[in-house]
Amino acid sequence: MPYQRPTLTELQQQVASDIASSVPGSDPLLRFANLKVTGRAQAGLAHLHYGYIDYIAKQAVPWTSTGEYLAGWGALRNTFQKSPTAASGIVPFSGVPGTLILAGSSGARGDGVTYTSQTDATVQANGIATVSFIADQVGAVGNCGAGTIITLGVAIPGVQSSGTASSAFTGGADAEKEDDFSERVMGAFQATPQGGAAGDYSTWALDVPGITRAWVVRNGFGAGTVVVYVMLDDAQAAHGGFPQGSDGVAAGDQSRGVEASGDQLIVANAIFPLQPVTALVYVCSPIPNAINFTITGLSSASDATRSAISAAIVGVFRSNGAPGGTIDMSDINSAIGSIPGTSGFVITSPAGNITNTTGQLPTLGTIAYP
Repeated sequence: MPYQRPTLTELQQQVASDIASSVPGSDPLLRFANLKVTGRAQAGLAHLHYGYIDYIAKQAVPWTSTGEYLAGWGALRNTFQKSPTAASGIVPFSGVPGTLILAGSSGARGDGVTYTSQTDATVQANGIATVSFIADQVGAVGNCGAGTIITLGVAIPGVQSSGTASSAFTGGADAEKEDDFSERVMGAFQATPQGGAAGDYSTWALDVPGITRAWVVRNGFGAGTVVVYVMLDDAQAAHGGFPQGSDGVAAGDQSRGVEASGDQLIVANAIFPLQPVTALVYVCSPIPNAINFTITGLSSASDATRSAISAAIVGVFRSNGAPGGTIDMSDINSAIGSIPGTSGFVITSPAGNITNTTGQLPTLGTIAYP
């Protein structure tokens, strides 16, 4: 039976009872009695002591620890809270051949997010200077899609002031939330590293800033290969959480496979020094598989209820979905049934469990309420 911590009221009553029994003729319950004031002070101190002991007890084990104690438990398993990172990308600018764009030049998106060039760039004979930018602000805010217009902060004679990103800006991620970090710490204690087991690859991928989900497929591209699918649900929320880049292997393995780019390359390069030397690891983005729903019996449901239904389906997809896996319709029915005001609904489409082909990950399409 778990220990029941006494409440402040119970402690006050206990102290008053002790005073009354120990000091004959006293009445520690009188409103302005010195003994009552002293007793309440003693009970308050005892209550604080119980609170501190309760706090220490929670920090004594990894599954309830928080803050610096959680960080300490994670360090024992070489697991650390992910710091925020800055996005980077490439932007070509048109100009007069030979014109120099110095490192440290500023650039900005239309929404005010700014970037700084990392190296000098010279306009080549083809009239293009390729400028490598990094976001000034760390976090997912620096990520943007290919085709985003970047404008130089200071006009440079001989160079067009605006350029269009040739590929997505990737690598930006917010600081890891404590709840997510706690899950990784528990995973590190539950899954002891085994030098290249399937769980090791997903652990290595999840250690990369921005990665929220990862799955491993053995021999996905033939014998000796390992395929790691990843998602960035927060850092790439604008793209549904799907990585922005091309699938492939780490830069150090390009002699054996096609080198990845963007988010996939960041993960592949992080795994490369940790993986067994014989494995050829491909980091891939899942293929979105939009699932449309038809739900009868809720034609009069409010917008709030419909939003809750959408969130419930997305929650099931996120918790149970896996590339090439199956989503049980019973899980979706249970999630929707727990929402107030949904009694009597029937999902007529899809008619059965949701299946996905190799690499496909289910996403929510449209929901019709006939």
